[in-house]
Amino acid sequence: MIKRRHFAALAAASLAAPAVLAQDRTTRIWVGFPPGGSADVIARVLAEKMRASLGQNVLVENKPGAAGRLILGELKRMAPDGQNLVLSPSGAMVIAPHLYQLQYDPIKDFTPVSRIVTFDFAVTAGPAAPAGDLRAVLAWLRANPAKASYATSGAGTVPHFAGLLLSQAAGVPITHVPYKGGAPAAQDLIGGQIPLMVDTASETLEHHKAGRVRILAVTGEQRSRALPDVPTLREMGINTTADAFFGLYGPPGMSADTVARIDRAVAEALRAPDIQERIYGFGLVPNHAPGPQLAVTQAEHLKKWESPIKASGFKPD
Repeated sequence: MIKRRHFAALAAASLAAPAVLAQDRTTRIWVGFPPGGSADVIARVLAEKMRASLGQNVLVENKPGAAGRLILGELKRMAPDGQNLVLSPSGAMVIAPHLYQLQYDPIKDFTPVSRIVTFDFAVTAGPAAPAGDLRAVLAWLRANPAKASYATSGAGTVPHFAGLLLSQAAGVPITHVPYKGGAPAAQDLIGGQIPLMVDTASETLEHHKAGRVRILAVTGEQRSRALPDVPTLREMGINTTADAFFGLYGPPGMSADTVARIDRAVAEALRAPDIQERIYGFGLVPNHAPGPQLAVTQAEHLKKWESPIKASGFKPD
């Protein structure tokens, strides 16, 4: 979770368009989650910088529902003029197709515009878990199966299956408890209602720094720049990894010129040192790539997650 005052400052900056940009054309970046989460904050950081590059208003609109899938179902029917885009976490594009009857085809129904960031996940213990490192907490979960559970921001998300891979690799059965977003999950973690959480580091980073929770490990191939003292799962002897990305997508049929114009604005924004530092501060990695590379990344992740999801036996309600 981002600090309230930090988020308020970002929101105000992204929504307050200078008078010189008060034009008829407005680009809207839609986010399929409530304000305050990772996707929302990254969209607002982007909007703040893209406004000047595009020479027009860039607003962020929230339309939460179905773990980001609702707005994607609407995006495919919008005009391909570059005025409506969705900042989507990879789960809606690479996990959901293996689980749900979707209102969209993740390959055919969108125009990939830009990869924005890549990231892994944090394994965080709350006050309900005992002191010690991840090994100690896993030993406690094994000895207390009735209390062995982990929270995520939703069922069928990448954090859901990252937690499942952790459970399998560690040989400790841990029950998944889905929430409607990372913020409510973090609150129950802090409140002691659940011992463990697996989600983006931004959901628990500030609480970790304040001593309310403890980030025990990250799921990436290497340590996080935002958490240099926190080991990876493999450093803790647990042989698994999990990562994800945010991508910017438009409706199908966008012209190459329109895509290139927007992608240039994204690339320029992500090169700015202040933007890079803010993104790193959220526990994410600024990692721009143009639309064709986003499409390749998406296809790789779609294939990568197929076997673990099938092997899990998970069936959505």
